[in-house]
Amino acid sequence: MIVVTRLNGPQFAVNPDLLQRIEATPDSVLTLIDGTKYIVAESIEEVTALIVAYRARVIAAMMDMSENGLGDTTVAAVTELRPPTLRAVRPVPEAD
Repeated sequence: MIVVTRLNGPQFAVNPDLLQRIEATPDSVLTLIDGTKYIVAESIEEVTALIVAYRARVIAAMMDMSENGLGDTTVAAVTELRPPTLRAVRPVPEAD
């Protein structure tokens, strides 16, 4: 979870996996995949940095669990770095 601040002051946590987009209008608007919108005091850059830090913490925790034998065998498989696979990207047709 990332912690952000409403414009009127209180903080709340958002699951970044549920974020669909972040807009600056000029206030930052977080839109979740279900359409819920939150106006927050943080800038787009700040929210993005919070998400990057959150994901880094998740990966670090998984790697720590793997190294210390605290997880099952699937943890080790998830934390292994794999070379990127190349695949053809096809253009998506535009909607009318």
